[in-house]
Amino acid sequence: MRLLSGVVGCALLQSVCVMAVPVSHNLSPRATPLPPTEDPFYIPPTGLEDSSPGTILRSRSLGELTLQGVVPYTSKAAYQLMFRTTDSLGNASAAVTTIIVPENANLSRVLSYQFAEDSAWANCAPSYVVQLGSIGEAIFLISALDQGWIVNLPDYEGLQSAFTSGIQAGQATLDSVRAALASEDLTTISPTAEYQMWGYSGGSLASEWAAELQPTYAPELNFKGVALGGLVPNITSVLFTINGGLSAGLIPAGILGLGNAYPELEAYIDEHLFPANASTFKKALTQCLADDVTTYAGQDLFSYFDEGEATIMTSIPQSVLAATGQMGTHGTPQMPVYVYKAVGDEISPVADTDALVTKLCAQGANIQYVRDWIGEHATEEITGYGGALGFLEDRFNGVPVTPGCTTANVL
Repeated sequence: MRLLSGVVGCALLQSVCVMAVPVSHNLSPRATPLPPTEDPFYIPPTGLEDSSPGTILRSRSLGELTLQGVVPYTSKAAYQLMFRTTDSLGNASAAVTTIIVPENANLSRVLSYQFAEDSAWANCAPSYVVQLGSIGEAIFLISALDQGWIVNLPDYEGLQSAFTSGIQAGQATLDSVRAALASEDLTTISPTAEYQMWGYSGGSLASEWAAELQPTYAPELNFKGVALGGLVPNITSVLFTINGGLSAGLIPAGILGLGNAYPELEAYIDEHLFPANASTFKKALTQCLADDVTTYAGQDLFSYFDEGEATIMTSIPQSVLAATGQMGTHGTPQMPVYVYKAVGDEISPVADTDALVTKLCAQGANIQYVRDWIGEHATEEITGYGGALGFLEDRFNGVPVTPGCTTANVL
């Protein structure tokens, strides 16, 4: 989840699985990318339930990929994989990931970077946006590629754009790593490569949930580390914090994204939206983050519902949010964790991250927590990324981690 200023700021800076389903390879780069809603590549094959999570279903080459950073960056190669994953309700589903290979790539190091998509519309997926060269977090992708790391960029919201569903995001992220490690014949990634995760805001949601779910969902994976910035541990808390502010547009996107994953919640939303407000609220189903921010900035989004703020506090939405909108409830990360957070974060209160870190540390997690007393959500993405990149470099280079948990307050 990112505030509009974060979008502007980034623009300025700019385990091997059995192939139970036949794999289709398309090695001819396409000149003009189609949006996911129009691209047959995104239509999953039948029989998904017969394949294992992480199985590659189809793939294609994108050729060279150019990212618009401070200086444009062109990769050696890029590929896309559709892979089998599991949705929020435990059903077999599919998702897509983009593999970016730099020049002089170290084929034994993979960084899974979870981009803050923050949208309930399929056409905002990283796999599409990155082909346009306009992905907002290009500077961070480039900083990883410059290290020689191969970057895995998953569409962790899945084909149904289940924004804010932690279970969906975490499982899809883990399965994208499984798929990447099984893709040597196409991407040249070593099946014994080392791998880590990184994500800020909405990207940290996917990364943290993946770290929590890994011991039970993907126990064969052994991550070297994970960097989490601008954490959003409690979705309910976020909704109340941002309502009426500049980032209020995240509310319809988040609620509708959960509705995309949970049919019972979708029906509940339809029942309680005022008919006169429904079409405006549902614009978020066909808009990306920047348009959502512009459309809903400063609005009381709870006023769109017949029960106001109480609407999300009733049994149906709260059962969904308890299952998939609250971090720290599905397991303890087994990998070293780096957390960076602005004390003045106006999207997700720092107290929620403090509480999550305290809980996970009590459960035996290894966490390095950096609390920045200057700045807010958007600025921390930029000022905190150097520390995150350094942490990831140290883990790949085998630098020992300090046991237990540490907290540093910085200016």
